[in-house]
Amino acid sequence: MAKVRGLLLVGLLGALFYCAAPAQAAVVEAPAQAGVQVQAQTAAPAEALLPAPQQAAPGPVLDPTQTDKANAQKTRNKLIAGGIAIVLLAIVFFGRRKRKKGNG
Repeated sequence: MAKVRGLLLVGLLGALFYCAAPAQAAVVEAPAQAGVQVQAQTAAPAEALLPAPQQAAPGPVLDPTQTDKANAQKTRNKLIAGGIAIVLLAIVFFGRRKRKKGNG
């Protein structure tokens, strides 16, 4: 039974690491040297350097009946997959149990 718990733990950790979001890389900049002077006073203001904001194009119009139908189909598929997973788990569990009793 310890092997089963170990395999279950490894499987859960593997699924966790597989589904986890990747870490964001941090950019570290070196501090400016004392001898180097930055001429920020002569530079143009930041507002002049930025592009003008543009109006975003409207997205597609979604039909609520199609959305509900798609959600129902997705839910049905998940229930079917979950049912199959439970049946396979039961087969494995009872098969190991029977083999253990037969050999012991």
